[in-house]
Amino acid sequence: MNNKLWAGRFSKELNKVADDFNSSIPFDSRMYSQDIRGSIAHATMLGMQGIITIDEAHTIINELVKIEEDITEGRLEIDMTAEDVHMFVESVLTERIGDTGKKLHTARSRNDQVALDVRLYLKDETDNIIEDICSLIEALTDKADEYKDAIMPGYTHMQRAQPITFGHHLMAYVSMFMRDIERISEASARMMSASPLGSCALAGTTYNTDRQRTADILGFQYPCRNSLDGVSDRDFAIELCAAYSIAMMHISRLSEEIILWSSWEFKFIELDDSFSTGSSIMPQKKNPDMAELARGKTGRVYGDLMTLLTIMKGTPLAYNKDMQEDKEAIFDAVDTLKACLGVFAPMIKTMRPIRENMYAAAQKGFINATDVADYLVGKGLPFRSAYKITGQLVGKCVAEGKVLDNLSLDEYREFSELFDEDLYGFISLESCVSRRTSYGGTSPESVASQIEYAREFLDAFKIDEE
Repeated sequence: MNNKLWAGRFSKELNKVADDFNSSIPFDSRMYSQDIRGSIAHATMLGMQGIITIDEAHTIINELVKIEEDITEGRLEIDMTAEDVHMFVESVLTERIGDTGKKLHTARSRNDQVALDVRLYLKDETDNIIEDICSLIEALTDKADEYKDAIMPGYTHMQRAQPITFGHHLMAYVSMFMRDIERISEASARMMSASPLGSCALAGTTYNTDRQRTADILGFQYPCRNSLDGVSDRDFAIELCAAYSIAMMHISRLSEEIILWSSWEFKFIELDDSFSTGSSIMPQKKNPDMAELARGKTGRVYGDLMTLLTIMKGTPLAYNKDMQEDKEAIFDAVDTLKACLGVFAPMIKTMRPIRENMYAAAQKGFINATDVADYLVGKGLPFRSAYKITGQLVGKCVAEGKVLDNLSLDEYREFSELFDEDLYGFISLESCVSRRTSYGGTSPESVASQIEYAREFLDAFKIDEE
C-alpha cells in the first residue's frame, strides 16, 4: 500500500531505488526546527482566520512544540525513510493527534513550505557565521594592536616594496572581513524581507489567509508579492553563497600569507603546536595544515555557488524538482565557512609573530628607496628626477653588493649634491614607517586609528544584533 502523503493519485508504491533517489531527508532533516517554526506560524494564522478552529490550532501548535522538543532531546529519531523533513513532521503530528493534524497543510504546499524553511535556516546559520567573523576580527585586531610597531617588508608582485608594520598588514584583513559582515548582513536582510509562506504550490489559495500575519510572526517584512516567484525564487541562496565565497576568498588569501610566513624561507611567524601537524617520516616538519585546508576548501564554496547558479539557469516557473539540489550546495557552503572560521580565530590568537625576522627581511631589498626619492623631493627636486637618481643608486648597490643605508655620503653626492647627513635618519626603517601618518597608512599611529575603528565597528554591530 502506498503510504506517501501524496499517494491519492497513485496505485503503485514508488520503486525503492527511485524513492531513495527522490528523498531529501538525509540533508533537509537539519531544518526540522525551522519547519516546525513555520508550521506553528501557519497554524496560528489558520486559527485566527477561522480556517480551522482556535482549539484545533492550539492542539496542533502544542503538539508541534512537543515534537521539536522530542527531536532536540533525542526522544524522537527522525525517520530517514521519510521523503523529506516536512512529511516526517506532518506524519508524526497526525499519528499523535489524529485528523486534526491533517488540517495543518490547509492553504499551504510543500513548495512554499520548503522555500520558507531554507530562508529561516539560512537566517539562523548566517547569524552564527557573522558571530564567527566577529571573533576572527577580534583576534586579528588584538594581534595587530600588539604588533602595530613591528616592522616588516610590504610586497607588491611578491617583491619587497616598502616597509610596513605587521599590525598594518593584519588590519588589511580586518577591513576585508568587516566588508564580509556588511555584505552577508545585507544579503540576509534581503532574504528575510519577503515571506514565501502562503504562495502555496504556485497560484496562491482560495482560502481567506492573512499572509502578512505569518510574515510578521516569522520576522519577515511582507509576503512575497507574486506567488510564482515565492515558490521558485532561490536568489537569496545564490546571493548568500556569493557573499560566503568572497569571505572564503579572504580566508584563503590570509591562509596563503600564513603558509608563506611560517615557512623557513620567511619565518615571520610560528603557529602554535595545537594548530600545526607533523610528518610521518620527517621529524623536523611543522606543517600549517589548517591554513592549507582552508585554502583548499575555498574551492568547495566556489563550487557550491556554481552549482546553485547552474541549477537555476534553466528552470522554468514555478517549482521544479531540480531545486531540491539547492540545499546540499548551500548547506555545504554554510558548513565549510563555519568550519574555517571556527579554526582561524584561535589559530590567530595563538600565532607568534617573530619581530626580529621580519625586521631583518625589511633591511633587505631596498625597500626604503621611495624614501630616498622623497628626501630629494623635500630638497626641491622634481619627483621624476629624484626617482631616476634613486634608481641609479640602487643599481650601484646591486653591482657592488651594498644597501642604501651603507653608502657613504660621498657616494650619494656622486649622484646629487642635495644629499646631506640628515639622509640616514630620514631613510631608517623606523623613520620610513613612522612618517606614513596619512589616513589608512602604516605608521603605528595610523594603525592605532584603524584598530579603534574596527573595535567601534564590532561594538556597534553587536548592539545592532541585540
